[in-house]
Amino acid sequence: MMRPKRKEYGRYIVADPEICHGKLTFKGTRIMVKSVLELVAEGHDWEYISAEYDGRISRDAIAEAVEVARQALIKQTESQRRVA
Repeated sequence: MMRPKRKEYGRYIVADPEICHGKLTFKGTRIMVKSVLELVAEGHDWEYISAEYDGRISRDAIAEAVEVARQALIKQTESQRRVA
């Protein structure tokens, strides 16, 4: 049986079955993308978010997370529109 492989979603985001059960994380960390997006949604500025993770997540990494989420939302809404 083939095991799922690591998948990269950009320069900073990865899904690796060996890390956090394959959930999206920032490369080289166990910091989950969803946790950072929650902080963004709460209105925290990106410097604050980076500081919360001791600088292990850059502004560019946060921007990539927001962009990946944006693309996923667009894809989901477009597929729902086609079904309706």
